[in-house]
Amino acid sequence: MKHPVFAANWKMNHAPADAKAFVRQFLAYFPRQQDRTVLIFPPALTLHAVTDALKDRPDIQLGVQNIHWEDKGAFTGENSAPIARAAGARYVLVGHSERRHVFGETDEETGKKTAAAVRAGLTPLVCVGETLAQRNAGETGSVVLRQLRAALAHIEPHQISSSLVAYEPVWAIGTGKTASPADASTVHAIIRSELRTLTGEREEAVPILYGGSVNSGNATTLLAAPDVDGLLVGGASLDAEGWATIVRA
Repeated sequence: MKHPVFAANWKMNHAPADAKAFVRQFLAYFPRQQDRTVLIFPPALTLHAVTDALKDRPDIQLGVQNIHWEDKGAFTGENSAPIARAAGARYVLVGHSERRHVFGETDEETGKKTAAAVRAGLTPLVCVGETLAQRNAGETGSVVLRQLRAALAHIEPHQISSSLVAYEPVWAIGTGKTASPADASTVHAIIRSELRTLTGEREEAVPILYGGSVNSGNATTLLAAPDVDGLLVGGASLDAEGWATIVRA
């Protein structure tokens, strides 16, 4: 059984001083463990503070929430993959639903960002998921597969097998609604099957996380579902004690 992966997406929360306080509290609740992977995605301006606060805990890895697909250039306000890596990031979220639905990020752009991440030595955590309208129309599988294929279109099979994927149904993010363990398992199986095709039988190396109103009350049940290899957590990761409870699930 692969080690579960727990990823905290802080979104636009926790300034540097708040983040340092969070880390102090979290580490008091979460001693070093070797049987799970813990990732934190702070805001870009807070990354350095969290990197410094975790200098004695290399078991906890950091990522950025977004990158541009170009390595450098006249792109005011953007961050590149090489800059993110130099700043201490080792992972990056690609195609999060808020990037898609709030900022208009396209499937094509997610593919370019995944390629940029791999090129710079970052591990992409590719996010896919359907809206409520798409779910009600029976389009979950087709939407997830379209997004997954586009995001992974420009990297090689061995690079795909070193990536992560998260299924985050849009209708469950920040709404308090959560896919049932059976729902999550069904979609994860669809993703797993496609990864088998894309990687040439190396799909088991790719952790598939579930994200969408995950909290300390449902984390254990979700993790017990077949093909759920970890959790991508938003709001519930902002509280140090609550996040520690989830990563100990």
